[in-house]
Amino acid sequence: MAIATLNPTTGAVEKVFEPHTAEQIEQILQRSQAANQAMAETGFAERSRWMHRAADLMDDDLETLAALAATEMGKTIPTAKYEVTKSANGMRHYADHAEEYLAAEFPVEPSAVGASAVGVVFQPIGTVLAVMPWNYPFWQVIRFAAPALMAGNTGLLKHASSVPQVALYLGELFERAGFPAGAFQTLLIEGAAASALLDDRRIRAVTLTGSVGAGSAVAEAAGRNIKKSVLELGGTDAFVVLPSADIDRSARMGAASRTQNSGQSCICAKRFFVHTDIYDEWLSVFVETMTATRGGDPFAEGTGFGPMATEQVRADAHELVLDAIGKNATVLTGGGLPEGSGWFYPSTVLVDVTPEMRIFREECFGPVACVYRVDSVEEAIRLANDSDFGLAASVWTAEEAEIDLLQKKLQFGAVFANGNTASFFGVPFGGVKDSGYGRELGSFGIREFVNVKTVWKA
Repeated sequence: MAIATLNPTTGAVEKVFEPHTAEQIEQILQRSQAANQAMAETGFAERSRWMHRAADLMDDDLETLAALAATEMGKTIPTAKYEVTKSANGMRHYADHAEEYLAAEFPVEPSAVGASAVGVVFQPIGTVLAVMPWNYPFWQVIRFAAPALMAGNTGLLKHASSVPQVALYLGELFERAGFPAGAFQTLLIEGAAASALLDDRRIRAVTLTGSVGAGSAVAEAAGRNIKKSVLELGGTDAFVVLPSADIDRSARMGAASRTQNSGQSCICAKRFFVHTDIYDEWLSVFVETMTATRGGDPFAEGTGFGPMATEQVRADAHELVLDAIGKNATVLTGGGLPEGSGWFYPSTVLVDVTPEMRIFREECFGPVACVYRVDSVEEAIRLANDSDFGLAASVWTAEEAEIDLLQKKLQFGAVFANGNTASFFGVPFGGVKDSGYGRELGSFGIREFVNVKTVWKA
């Protein structure tokens, strides 16, 4: 895949970039190695000042960065601004809380282990490679970069090939803010080259957000080299609606979740399990809201959502829809490729989806919802858990007992009650099963890439 800005609204190639040569990659690795020494001499207070400065720079560049996200991956201007602002605030969160998250711990009385003093300290491990996706081109990177740098590590970014200008901006941001030269750099390389980089002993760990196939390849390379890896690999997230739920609100929130970011969000609802007692009423509001939420020019005011990020992503989503239709799924709205330029896809609702259809199990990365009628909370749990993925779920009910049951029984990394799933600075984020392992954000995220060192003194 070419490293290029292909405008998804027009389909036009705006800018093409040459991949880094072997010599350039070696120079980047050498700068990173030197930066590890420089970072080791810094403390939390100094790193905090730099991180706050990086956040301020993103705020200053808000208009430019929002336009860049709209141009490179089709995000609407309001959602792009929200993402940039969230990223800046995420940096401030780690600037303010990293020292607390990594404070030394004293788990036992020293005498219990035959010592006069014993503790646990958290120290940086060195250079971490980040392989990041295009769907949230700023936030996905920042939620790794901010904790990694505040922990004293250095980072190398292999961003998606379709957002090279965002990648280059982020590769310069932290040095502009005061971090040592080489503390965070961008590698312009093809996807397959990322796994090969893990053979280099100067890279100590890797984090990836992407497909199961990409995650498997990176994890295999990391395992072969005895290196830590953290993976977030998407999901077929469940949205459970029970009879006591607010029908209007849950239906409209469900539509907002499914069309957010043109449906290109791993954490947002894809499979909707609605109790039979309210199914018809709920589905009517949901379909009406989905139909009214339309794609359009991401720069235009009032656009519901923009085009899909790449031609291939749209083709993959449409292929799943066509497979379902060919096996007798019913389309209640959308489902067809629109005419004209750009990689637009309509908000789509499918019912009568059955296990032999690919979309029953595969993640559909587009504004496509599958709605299922269920007769009980137990059936909803069974169907929601009948997935290879387990990233996040949301449940809608006024009954506390049902909330408790669903949050206990649903096999996901997060279960939200009466609200759409989301990521937050101080709360761990990640999944189970094919959605990956490890956690980002909060204290769990910053501790993924540190040496948890026991210190003991006689």
